[in-house]
Amino acid sequence: MNPEEYRSMADLEGVQWWYAGMRRIARALLSPHLAIGRGQGRRLLDAGCGTGWNLQDLSVFGETHGVDLSPLAVEATRRGGGRVVQGNLLALPYTAASFDVVTSFDVLYHAWIQDDVQAVRELTRVLKPGGLVLLKVPALKILWGAHDEAVHSRHRYTRSEMEALVARCGLVLVRSTYANSLLFPVLLTRRFLDRALDRHGSDVALLPPLLERVFFGLLAIEARLMAWFNLPIGASVFALARKPDA
Repeated sequence: MNPEEYRSMADLEGVQWWYAGMRRIARALLSPHLAIGRGQGRRLLDAGCGTGWNLQDLSVFGETHGVDLSPLAVEATRRGGGRVVQGNLLALPYTAASFDVVTSFDVLYHAWIQDDVQAVRELTRVLKPGGLVLLKVPALKILWGAHDEAVHSRHRYTRSEMEALVARCGLVLVRSTYANSLLFPVLLTRRFLDRALDRHGSDVALLPPLLERVFFGLLAIEARLMAWFNLPIGASVFALARKPDA
């Protein structure tokens, strides 16, 4: 990722509607399987932790650790007090079966991950038998746009592709769902306009305060809806899976 993107993330990841909303959804997906406040001894790894905000949010489930390839990301995470090491997702610097939960948010789609099967198998290697892995990636090729180019995207996934990926890596699917669904028509329109106007650059920026509140509120609604059902379309896709017991 461009150094400018890390600087933007460090400034905005704690407050911007999309980051905050996606953290809310991730917690909603994990909460039925991980009792909040009773994670003594539970260890979580966020692989590709970026600037470290996920580590703070997921700490309700246990002791969080981060790993990221970028020294800029590692530096930002350490400034925020997170436990983090520099390392490659394709060769994680941990022994097998080190963690109870592994998360990886918006990493597998990057151009430097040329083999997403190898990446997920490596995440599975460091996961304890019976442990959970939660993956999130950008969804649907129709939404490809200037932001994807700015952050060096390789691919946008479908839900069925993610289900096939976790199965190929020996994981048992718990559930999969699209997210950022209520705003899908707005996002699709934005992408068509990007192409028509030949716009370049990423989407990492604060919106006017009212829109920030409204858009975050819509993602918070989605987090509640996911207690009952999976969403049929959206700009992101989550896959929650379990490593079989030994």
